[in-house]
Amino acid sequence: MKLRALMGTPGVRSAALVGRDGLALEAYGDKGEHLAAELASLRESLERLARRLGSGALSRIAFTTEHFEVVAVSVGDFITGVALTRGSDTRAAQLELARVALELAPQAALGER
Repeated sequence: MKLRALMGTPGVRSAALVGRDGLALEAYGDKGEHLAAELASLRESLERLARRLGSGALSRIAFTTEHFEVVAVSVGDFITGVALTRGSDTRAAQLELARVALELAPQAALGER
């Protein structure tokens, strides 16, 4: 339950933690399952782009839509992210995502062996 605290962050509508296989390990909010599935897909596409550009490992994703701000961090086989109401200050959510990434880092390191 690494992400439950994120749901109390102002503006956060959904939060998800997902593995490379696309299965949600955690999903909260009304669109949490959708966020999980699409983050996994987006990560795969952006990692392919990063490889082709020779830009190194993907670590952060952020984009804005008409209704949402989406921020995600990638560590090892995991990606965790949130969807916030557009116009929300994303800093608190980004700090919490960074904390979760630090928690996941030891597990991610085991998976890379």
